Amino acid sequence: MKFIIGLGNPGEKYGHTRHNAGFLFLDFLRAEWNFPPFVEEKKFASAVSAGVRGIEKTLLIKPETFMNRSGEAAATTINFYKCPPSDILVVHDDLDIPFGSWKASKGSGPAGHNGVSDIIEKIGTKDFQRIRIGIGRPPENIPADRFVLESFTEAESTRLPEIFEDIFQSL
Repeated sequence: MKFIIGLGNPGEKYGHTRHNAGFLFLDFLRAEWNFPPFVEEKKFASAVSAGVRGIEKTLLIKPETFMNRSGEAAATTINFYKCPPSDILVVHDDLDIPFGSWKASKGSGPAGHNGVSDIIEKIGTKDFQRIRIGIGRPPENIPADRFVLESFTEAESTRLPEIFEDIFQSL
């Protein structure tokens, strides 16, 4: 079983913000793989869509605990299914990568990302795969914590499907 955990904040207010790049990518994946709509799973504090790719069951997981507590939901789900770190992929925004770019990594530290930090703390390892979606640095007059909670610009929103397609082709 594979777990793909997209990071973001729940609720309409945050729906299209930069911090929700992980949630938005999971919406893209769900559509590409023709998985069922996300359903709230209270016992996992997450919205989940499950399907089969080839012969392997895959869970798309959106923690509903808000970004800084993503580890609570991730750990509950991972522990329930006894999922090894090698079968976990976490997808999230990254300020240190220019918008339009993305990076795959494994076993790296959180690099200041509170959601990733909480997951590492709660599951007790950093030995999982990550897709880091670049959102770029904020302008000098905007603090990072405000920038990540702003919506993507119209130009950025237009480019997201092409970025997501590029990531999708690498999976």
